[in-house]
Amino acid sequence: MLTLAIDTSTTSIAIALLKDDDVIAETFLNLDINHSIVLLAALEHILQISHIGMKDIDLFACTRGPGSFTGLRIGASTVKGLALSIGKPIVGVSTLQALAFNVAVPRVSICPMLDAKKDQVYAALYRAGRNYTLEEIKSERVTEVCKFLQDIDVEALFVGDGAVKYANRIEEILPGRASFASSCHQHIRASAVGLLGRGKYLNGEVLDPVTFAPVYLRVSEAEAKRLAR
Repeated sequence: MLTLAIDTSTTSIAIALLKDDDVIAETFLNLDINHSIVLLAALEHILQISHIGMKDIDLFACTRGPGSFTGLRIGASTVKGLALSIGKPIVGVSTLQALAFNVAVPRVSICPMLDAKKDQVYAALYRAGRNYTLEEIKSERVTEVCKFLQDIDVEALFVGDGAVKYANRIEEILPGRASFASSCHQHIRASAVGLLGRGKYLNGEVLDPVTFAPVYLRVSEAEAKRLAR
């Protein structure tokens, strides 16, 4: 099975091709360029150098959120268009779960944390199990850093741009119980999205390509203003 995995949920873009559970090609770009400008070109490039045609793809996997509103919409619309054009299934992967997968070590508690602006983060807490499975301890949410950390009573490994931004605050609240992933693990990898997505596909967790929409966890600023009026 050939899986094409895409992540556009943050400032970076990641694309990977997998044959079953083997990663055969992967591209990562963190250029601070609008995703709509580079995504299709990057897709074309990775397919070209891999000598794989779009019609050869059996499964599409993409991050479903949380993350950047614009980035998630670009990723979702691109994957939906491609999947519908060749009649292949889509699976959605939690952005936070994909980030936690970067540092999944058995019996280690992992806290992926993305900067949600306005002194908030998107965060969850997982415990890594055998075969790189992730057990959800605290569900994904958008919240203040202090509020999320206040009832964590275990040692945890923090990963993501939110963890980097609020590292001092995390260490103050969890003295001696917080450690941080290295810089090479702080971004989402499409290979992780592909591996997690393949697992979801085998479990029958397939999305409807017509109705599939990103999971934002909160309304956009424009929608909040509209509701306020």
